[in-house]
Amino acid sequence: MKKICFKYYDITFRKTNEEDLSYVLALEKKPENSPLIRQWKEESHKSAINSNNYYHIIVEYKNQKAGYIILSGLNSIDRNIELTRIVIDKKDIGIGRKSIKALKALVFEELHAHRLWLNVRMKNEKAKYLYKSEGFVEEGILRDFILYENCYEPIIIFSILENEYSKITFNNVTLILNGTLYGI
Repeated sequence: MKKICFKYYDITFRKTNEEDLSYVLALEKKPENSPLIRQWKEESHKSAINSNNYYHIIVEYKNQKAGYIILSGLNSIDRNIELTRIVIDKKDIGIGRKSIKALKALVFEELHAHRLWLNVRMKNEKAKYLYKSEGFVEEGILRDFILYENCYEPIIIFSILENEYSKITFNNVTLILNGTLYGI
């Protein structure tokens, strides 16, 4: 399995290990997060950590855990990678936006994906705004898709394609992935 460790500004991204799972599970259960994400059991996280089809990543800000990310579909023959989960603990200080920028560089420049996609619950206004502002396109709505507290909720599918990513103009920032410098 490929080593995951990269930096973007003051954020470090590293492979999740089993010792991190208590943090991950607690973060999922926080009241501000639980209505917006599907809860996984510890076994599901362990499986993702040990799978070649997933990147399970811890986000660190100033040397402290600040969230986690799960990418899936790394073995997709269609080169479609899903941003399965992003949960940021330290909100409203730019970690989420910086994480999305770094993930796009990882997915398109290092993993050579054709498409990065995700789903977001309809009620998650902050996430929808962030994804749109980062170049993701709304593809459609899946009605009554998530059962949460005995009510069905719709989700929205967003994606960004490799040619759309390459058109985005970034401030002159350097991202280092596996020792390779990318100006983004």
